[in-house]
Amino acid sequence: MSMDRMNPQIFKQAQSMQRNLLKLREEMKERVVEGAAGGGLVTAFTNGNGELVKIAIKPDAVDPKDIAMLEDLVVAAVAKAQEASQALQQAEMTKVTGGLSLPGLF
Repeated sequence: MSMDRMNPQIFKQAQSMQRNLLKLREEMKERVVEGAAGGGLVTAFTNGNGELVKIAIKPDAVDPKDIAMLEDLVVAAVAKAQEASQALQQAEMTKVTGGLSLPGLF
């Protein structure tokens, strides 16, 4: 269907949704979620867009004889933070789109 034949109301709704999605993407940069591993020995923080913004490591997690464990904890914490970020994205996206699935926006 060409744009000139599209219902003007639907076109306005689509433009509004697009503006809201762009605004949401910017807002998500400021939202921070976390994921912890090892009972909180390592905590990773990501923004709402899934970008890693900080890692916190408690001194008890640092054992010079077992660096591999610390590396595993960091990877696990980052994965959990990214999962939390994805859940936040999905929840916020549903608010903007009213549950309409729009793949590839985040």
